Amino acid sequence: MSYQEIDKDIWESISERLKREIGQSAFENWLKPLKFIEISDKSAKFRSPTGFIGDWVNRNYGEKIVGAFQSDGFQIDRLEFMSIIQPRSDSKKTHTKVDFIKKTEPKRGLVESDSELPGSPLDKRFTFESFVVGKPNELAHAAARRVAESDSVSFNPLFLYGGVGLGKTHLMHAIAWKVRAQKKQSKILYLSAEQFMYRFVQALRFKDMHGFKQLFRSVDMLMVDDVQFIAGKESTQDEFFHTFNALIDQGKHIVISADRAPGEIDGLEERIKSRLAWGLVVDLHPTDYELRLGILQAKIETHSVYHPEVVISDGILEFLAHRISSNVRVLEGALTRLFAFASLVGKEIDMDMVQECLADILRVSDRKVTIEEIIRKVAEHYNLRMTDLMSARRSRSIARPRQVAMFLSKMLTSKSLPEIGRRFGGRDHTTVIHAVRKIEELKFVDAQLSEEVEILRRMLEA
Repeated sequence: MSYQEIDKDIWESISERLKREIGQSAFENWLKPLKFIEISDKSAKFRSPTGFIGDWVNRNYGEKIVGAFQSDGFQIDRLEFMSIIQPRSDSKKTHTKVDFIKKTEPKRGLVESDSELPGSPLDKRFTFESFVVGKPNELAHAAARRVAESDSVSFNPLFLYGGVGLGKTHLMHAIAWKVRAQKKQSKILYLSAEQFMYRFVQALRFKDMHGFKQLFRSVDMLMVDDVQFIAGKESTQDEFFHTFNALIDQGKHIVISADRAPGEIDGLEERIKSRLAWGLVVDLHPTDYELRLGILQAKIETHSVYHPEVVISDGILEFLAHRISSNVRVLEGALTRLFAFASLVGKEIDMDMVQECLADILRVSDRKVTIEEIIRKVAEHYNLRMTDLMSARRSRSIARPRQVAMFLSKMLTSKSLPEIGRRFGGRDHTTVIHAVRKIEELKFVDAQLSEEVEILRRMLEA
């Protein structure tokens, strides 16, 4: 059989192996959008939605892909990517063992179907049917349903904001699933603000701004999660502003989420704050006892399908709803852990099991971390005096630990920004905001700092 006659199921088999090797998220973002064409002349040929996606796959997964084909007995030594949208780059090859060749094909517009859009994967669990509605989130839920079910709404964009684990991402996924079910040809692009920035930087690097603009401005619905991430990033904000305006002018839907209201995101340009506040801004409030209990009762039904043998004693759900109040994800994770444990040991979920199995979670819910403790732990970790962190000294050896301590104070206590600033030598709340944002950014690029922050967090919560 010639390579041209090879069944394309071969790529499905190889890509499944690659998915297990590189992880679901990376696979969905980079390899899934590729379309396998054929093998010929010792080359595996693919179609790529845009030029910079093909480039990125070349550099990061090229050898893995070639190796996977070779392990199945195919004598190939290179990959070819024919892109609908080509980068304007003079570079033809990468500096790897594999000879990557790019061929140009006439531009034919954006990818044909929503499933090919290179955004973040949608979680099948996050639908409107699985979303538990209560007073803290009923307005957000109603607004999300209106956007998903109506061709036109009186507000655009929909801006959802609130703390971690309150349902922002769940509602965004639910909107996407609903629109996809009702309008199969709709192009829905869901991604994080970090991914938006990354794709923008890649487009600049490979001189493919035409492809970038065509991708983001040709969608029917754009959904951007955690938009606070672009605060302070001027070039990314500028492109986001123009993308936003272009989609609004076309009457396309935009859904945005953040951890704060638009006006409270420091480092975000005023013109963007104004645009984000054009539509409907909805706050997802912290959960109350009734909502947490409702969430647990809904999750019981799911767990009972997989563990029908498990029995849960009266009062357990009420106890969990009372004790675990900070985060819905922690609450759901606690229930999952209990069912798994009960299934493995063959026992009923009673209060003794809860105390044993959830000791760490319950201890954290009881523990109240203070700013003084944080300052003490950080000072010890970096071999400094507590007075150093509260002093006016600005040397890097002190300034960075001080920023770490401020970051942890914001994450682990309920104190306001002005109060945190006062505890660090009478500093202004804007200094705390800058410190928090700086550490958030550094955690993505500095592995050592990220590990230090995580170690300190665990020590403080222990």
